[in-house]
Amino acid sequence: MRRFCDAALLCLMLCGVAHSAERNIIFFVTDDESPTLGCYGDSVAASPNIDAIAADGTVFMRAFATTASCSASRSVIMSGLHNHMNGQYGHQHSYHKFGSFPDVASFALPRVLTAAGYRTGHIGKYHVAPKTVYQFETYLNGNGRNAVAMADNCREFIMNQDDERPFFLYFGTADPHRGGGDDETSELEFKPNLFGNRPKRGSYEEVEEVFFDPAKVHVPEFLPDTPECREELAQYYQSCARIDQGVGRLMKILKEAGLYDKTLFVFTSDHGMAFPGGKTTVYEPGLRVPFVVRNPYEPKRGVVSTAMISHIDITPSLLDFAQGLDAKKNRPLNFKSPKEIADNDPTAPPGENRNGGHPFTKYHGKSWIPILGEPDATHWETVFASHTFHEIQMYYPMRVVRDDKYKLIWNIAHGLPYPFASDLWAASTWQAQYAKGKTAPYGTKSVGDYIFRPPFELYDMENDPHESENLALKSEYAKILEEYQAKLKQFQKEMNDPWVMKWEYE
Repeated sequence: MRRFCDAALLCLMLCGVAHSAERNIIFFVTDDESPTLGCYGDSVAASPNIDAIAADGTVFMRAFATTASCSASRSVIMSGLHNHMNGQYGHQHSYHKFGSFPDVASFALPRVLTAAGYRTGHIGKYHVAPKTVYQFETYLNGNGRNAVAMADNCREFIMNQDDERPFFLYFGTADPHRGGGDDETSELEFKPNLFGNRPKRGSYEEVEEVFFDPAKVHVPEFLPDTPECREELAQYYQSCARIDQGVGRLMKILKEAGLYDKTLFVFTSDHGMAFPGGKTTVYEPGLRVPFVVRNPYEPKRGVVSTAMISHIDITPSLLDFAQGLDAKKNRPLNFKSPKEIADNDPTAPPGENRNGGHPFTKYHGKSWIPILGEPDATHWETVFASHTFHEIQMYYPMRVVRDDKYKLIWNIAHGLPYPFASDLWAASTWQAQYAKGKTAPYGTKSVGDYIFRPPFELYDMENDPHESENLALKSEYAKILEEYQAKLKQFQKEMNDPWVMKWEYE
């Protein structure tokens, strides 16, 4: 009887494999994670599953978010439009209340993939608005702190044989975002945040927690090498290790379903790690993200790419893989105009202010699918960043232009002290240095320099990748400063950035 059952199960699996759809997509996005992975050269990280995917895919060494703020970044990921144009200037939840313009629905990732013939599913962190713009067909439940359990909750969706369409799964963890209180077992005065880890070395169900020695973690250059920082980094690495196990469980499910070689897998984060100097800033640790892609239809694997890519590229790239991108017009092949959606779709949001006065005509990003197998390929010569809010009380607009040589940051509200996200202000890493006064070191800057910023910051990215010396203050770089200011202003004009007017009256 047991042999019969095993044979019957094998038969069912083979039948499922035979009829499973091609060109499926899993998009895996974490919350506040830097490229702290083995495939990026981090010897401390416990990331064997992501590293294995990287070895069989493409690792982008220079991938950038357009803003280091959760909701704003996710709106870019799911629209292919800069957040200052799509309208999601800051957080979606609670009193922050930011959301994208209704007409973004014509370009929104889940909607355009549905139109391209996909069944779309979402699990975990969402954090954009309105739901009628970023509309998925299926919403799955799961604890964002346990990516393994989340993966198990996706099993039925992935293995569904009743629907012949390929699937698109948006998988968003809450790790390694700060949260869960502080580690009260610490002997330090300023206690480290738990980063979602269970207190007293507890563990989540089916997760083999990996614990890290603070003395052995790598302290990035933008952070102070202090006991407080090391203890928080140890908690951060543990949270990241839990994510990797969720990736491993997803890969196991795909293989069991016979879909591993029929599914595009993309791994990234909304922005960099949740430490002052990373998250909410437009410095490299805030904008640089991990980006690993495994395309089973790409013959050249194990590629390490130095091409510069941006979060604005995600939606057009996934749509390109789904064979639903009009490459000439850089918009969906089955394009539905905002008016058509508003007139015919009962889920379309009402309202007069549908686009902020600037019609959406095409994606701001472009597909990286064609360069996945080319280690020497280029993508963007110049990338831009656009940050305005994080929490609603944190008004500090910044605009950035960056290329291989230089990076210019315009701190539009430079007259104000730099505002802190509530969780970053409370971070023991910050508080321990802040207590020492404004002259205390904080990475490559001082506490005072971090809080009070000049109008412009110009960095030589070739010779000063850690952004330690502001060349905008040096007279010999005046022409270069003017050149990059002109590039930034032109970008703002082309992208209908409302803050472009600040060049004129402030």
